[in-house]
Amino acid sequence: MKKRVISIITIVVMLFSLSGCSMLESKINDLKGNLVGNGYDIYTYDNYGEKVLETSGDKISITGNKTETTSYDSEGSKITGYDLSSVITITIDGDEIQSCGDTCIFEQDGLDAEVDFTQEVINSQTDGSFDENTAVARFVNQYKNMFGKSRVVVIKSQLGQPITAYSGDDVYWEIPDDLPKMTKLMIDGKALYIHRANFQIIDKTLLD
Repeated sequence: MKKRVISIITIVVMLFSLSGCSMLESKINDLKGNLVGNGYDIYTYDNYGEKVLETSGDKISITGNKTETTSYDSEGSKITGYDLSSVITITIDGDEIQSCGDTCIFEQDGLDAEVDFTQEVINSQTDGSFDENTAVARFVNQYKNMFGKSRVVVIKSQLGQPITAYSGDDVYWEIPDDLPKMTKLMIDGKALYIHRANFQIIDKTLLD
């Protein structure tokens, strides 16, 4: 059993070493965004999924805002710390928008939502292969995510109304430590930020 697990892991690592790393692409994208900004279209929606604002810019960055917190230790000494507030600051070609509570989708230039996702049923069955065991699959999928997987991203409003969907052959996702209630994805080398929305990231193999 252990030999089979090691063999599968070795094969997976070798395959991934021959392909691009989506996690690395994400870090490079972050660095460029922090230094000079990236081009985005920003779509803002209400709770029902109706678009209320559309913004675009050539040099856009997104930053979180820290708020000071105060606590006391067992001896009564004051301890000052900092937590992320719910406010994000969007810098757009030198100007700013502060946003709190809205559903926002940040779509990097070159990324288009061209997916009409209407599937309501996913019915999967195992073929009995070893790599479909959940303990192995969880481990393998963590590494697959680093290098990108073929996926569909379905985004819905905070009340569950469908908004849009994206598809890509190399899809990677992460939760940024410095941005509140934000999920970042890399879809075929382009960034997508989802702020305060319901979403599902579905492997395409489940949709065949």
